[in-house]
Amino acid sequence: MKTERIVKELEDAARQLGVRVRREKGSFKGGFCVRNGEQILMLNRQHPPEIHVSVLAGALKDLPVDSVYLTPVVRQALEDAWEQKELISFSSGDDE
Repeated sequence: MKTERIVKELEDAARQLGVRVRREKGSFKGGFCVRNGEQILMLNRQHPPEIHVSVLAGALKDLPVDSVYLTPVVRQALEDAWEQKELISFSSGDDE
């Protein structure tokens, strides 16, 4: 499955969970925020789909994603992104 399709399905899952997804252009990484009580997930239009998957995965990590249907390919991509983030966090040198 193409990465763009995975992004689309993850965006749809976020919306089903009550999160507004916005794509904007600018000098920001993107991510999850709450503004005036509304949950918003910002994606930077200038970033490639692989970055969008990472941003979406980060936002969905703390939401009840098991309550929405994801195709097996998309669920695996989400879990892979979570695992990759954990590996990066683990290898960042926080072992003081």
